[in-house]
Amino acid sequence: MTQTATGTFDVKMTPQPATPDHEASQIGRLALSKRFHGDLEGTSLGEMLAFRTAVAGSAGYVAMERVEGKLAGREGSFVLMHTGEMNRGQPSLVVQVVPDSGTGGLQGLSGRLSIDVREGTHFYELVYELSSPSTV
Repeated sequence: MTQTATGTFDVKMTPQPATPDHEASQIGRLALSKRFHGDLEGTSLGEMLAFRTAVAGSAGYVAMERVEGKLAGREGSFVLMHTGEMNRGQPSLVVQVVPDSGTGGLQGLSGRLSIDVREGTHFYELVYELSSPSTV
């Protein structure tokens, strides 16, 4: 059964040095740290790679983050995979749960997360399915 979890999150993005001998790639690295509030309560740590082009409003990023927390009364962890692009100011973002990444009470989790930033506040909506423990 498909369910929806909503809430807000705080995020800290910390620039990291380029991978040694790869500075010429001009790909930025950032460490991610988040705290989720609402239907998903927890924290995450991750890494992002990003590139901004010479064309105003065009860029891309990929990221992976491991979330630990409580969802639908069940505790565990899972991994989110991000693929984002800005094409001359038009955003596109896909954030999905990595298949079979759920642990503990979140084993069997699948779904997609959307992000909306309004007036400086980050909102999430996670549309997901969570297998019952006996079917995993």
